[in-house]
Parts: sequence; structure tokens; C-alpha cells
Amino acid sequence: MQQDRLVPHASGIRHSTMTFHIFIFYFLSTVLVVAALGVISARNPVHAALLLVLAFFSSSGLWLLLQAEFLAITLVLVYVGAVMVLFLFVVMMLDINVAKLREGFWRYLPLGGVVALVLVVEMSMILISRSGGFGGIEVPPDLPAGYSNTKELGLLVYTEYVYPFEIAAVILLVAIVAAIALTLRKRKHSKYIDPAAQIGIQRNDRVRIVAMASERRPEEKEDGTP
Repeated sequence: MQQDRLVPHASGIRHSTMTFHIFIFYFLSTVLVVAALGVISARNPVHAALLLVLAFFSSSGLWLLLQAEFLAITLVLVYVGAVMVLFLFVVMMLDINVAKLREGFWRYLPLGGVVALVLVVEMSMILISRSGGFGGIEVPPDLPAGYSNTKELGLLVYTEYVYPFEIAAVILLVAIVAAIALTLRKRKHSKYIDPAAQIGIQRNDRVRIVAMASERRPEEKEDGTP
């Protein structure tokens, strides 16, 4: 009799938990969409960067709801803590002509709207389809106490997906080398520093000692007093 009383109580707790998760999901999703729209519509680049930080935080919250703690922490540490802070410093240090950037907004707005509409239609077709939709996906079960999300992700990356992982690493390395090569192109008005020439410099090349005879002012006497 006591067991029969506990079953409805447990189901009620699970229902209230799912309702709270759904509320958090829609709240974070709304914040993410609003922040993303603010990134592309903000007139101040600093405001756009701060809104992008808010979008990253909302995305990390959604990852936490999916029980992907490692990806959520990585998103906050890498993108918010490193990439976006660096980007924000660069934006604040550069003298960006905001008025000039606003000139092409209305000109490219129809084309951007068409591209955005096509992307929304494609994503909607994928989500509502039977093969790629999420209608049949159930709520993930509760994980045991000793479960490590980082360990499971590492096992998948370095065993089943090791070749795609290595290929992605090589592609990123090629992109870094290409960016450095494009930056170090010879230009007429660019100044370059040769480290080998700096190390091999001699004292005589930098300092020249000139022997000059001392002269007295006309109003001074021989003992140096005026």
C-alpha cells in the first residue's frame, strides 16, 4: 500500500522537473535568438560583441540541458574567455568608421533577407522530416554517478572519429599557415624587422664616439667663472 502511494509522488516529481527543464529551454532559446538578432543589427561593434558573448552563454546553457557539460564549459572558456575577449579588445582599439559601415546595410538587406529565409526553410524541412526530425527522440535518461562526459567524448574522438579529427587538425593548420603567409606579404609601405640582423649587430655600428675640442664661452674667464 505504501509503494502504491510512492509511485504517483515520483511521477509528479518527474513531471515538475520536465516542466522546469522545458521552461529553462525556452528561456535560453529566446535569449539566444534575441542576442543573435542583436549581433547582426547592432550599430555599435562593441555592443555586437557583447551580445555575441550573451549568445555563447545561452548556448552553453542549452548544452548543459543536454547533459554535455564538457562542451558547455569549452564553449565558455574558449569562445567567451579567449576568442571574444580578444575580438572585443581589437574592436575597441581599432578606429572603425561606424557611419561608413551603416551605408551598405539597407543596400544588402534584401539579399540578406532572402538568404536567411532560404536557410530557415532548409532547417525547417530537416527538422520536420521523418529521417532527420527530432519528433521521435526521447528524453535522455539520468546518468550514473561515476559517468564522465569528457571520458566518453575522448574515447569517441580518438577511436571511432580519429581520422576526421586528424583531417580537421590538418585543415586548421593549413589555414593558420595561409593566414600568416598572407600577412607577411611584401608591401611598399610596410616596415619589417630582421631578427638575424638585430642579433648580429656590433657596437661600432650603433655607437660612434666623436672627439671634439672643448670650447669656452666668450663671457667666461680662464678659471670658468663668469
